[in-house]
Amino acid sequence: MKLSVTFALILALLTGLTVVALAQDRPMVSAEQFEKWMSELSNWGRWGEDDQLGTLNLITPEKRVSAARLVEKGISVSLARDLEKTESSDGTYYAFKNEMNFTGLEPNMGMFSGDSFWIRYHGLAHSHLDALCHAFHEGRMYNGHAQTMVTNAGCQALAITGPSNGFFTRGVLIDIPWLKGVSYLEPKTAIYPDDLNAWSDKAGVEIQPGDVVLIRTGRWARLKGTGQRDNYESLPGLHASSVKWLKNRDVAAVGTDAGVDVLPTGVEGQPGPVHKLLLVAMGTQVFDDLDLEELSKEAKRFRRWEFLFTAAPLRAPGGTGSPLNPLAIF
Repeated sequence: MKLSVTFALILALLTGLTVVALAQDRPMVSAEQFEKWMSELSNWGRWGEDDQLGTLNLITPEKRVSAARLVEKGISVSLARDLEKTESSDGTYYAFKNEMNFTGLEPNMGMFSGDSFWIRYHGLAHSHLDALCHAFHEGRMYNGHAQTMVTNAGCQALAITGPSNGFFTRGVLIDIPWLKGVSYLEPKTAIYPDDLNAWSDKAGVEIQPGDVVLIRTGRWARLKGTGQRDNYESLPGLHASSVKWLKNRDVAAVGTDAGVDVLPTGVEGQPGPVHKLLLVAMGTQVFDDLDLEELSKEAKRFRRWEFLFTAAPLRAPGGTGSPLNPLAIF
């Protein structure tokens, strides 16, 4: 391992290529350490026993006004993928179904066209927001609500209608491939606190309370370049140790172009530790499967990593989340 890394670095020096040093193998995070993080990073009771918003409380009226002042160019960038119409056999990519009810081929139907949608949006295909009722840990959700409050009738607490007034705040793009000088991160690549600190130093940007932090892995650039789709066995993303970095900066929400968690997670017995730490412990909502490629291009063009971020979920009573189309405005 050390010899191969040394050879790669020597080759880079000789050829002028940019390479990323291979990360040292890190020990598995124990179940005990994970439970300690669940306790240490908890926001339960911070905004009262009946709180339904979690860290969305950090987006104050003053924060919104300040965010509005970030608009200088009037350039708007969509952060959503086109809805997938192809379903994968392994259940990671669910198909968006669009049924036409009446069309222009039926002139006797009158002056309008119309259709119906069906979408199963959790997974790795569709850009969506996870509600706080989307994840459980030891029978509980954020703020101590019992997981049994999620029934066939939907979420009786912490549903997606909580943030129905929307997100309107400062957004910050943390572009890890840009930091490492590559087009995209390979599957299984974990993002650690050291990476986040290195990005902050290189970009000259500090995360502030109430920010929405968007973390680019370059997942969609990899799909475009290689044609290879990701799955739940192998995905780039945040290592659980990075969540404390986010908590210390009081972020309002976190989004990635993948599923937030690196897979495999490197945490004993936990298939989605970052989801649990954010949604259950901190009450921090998660944007999954965003498309951050155009945002990355515009951020580099304007040499700005901050922008106005705005998004709003569907008003779906009892929903565990919502598909949406967030916007970054420079």
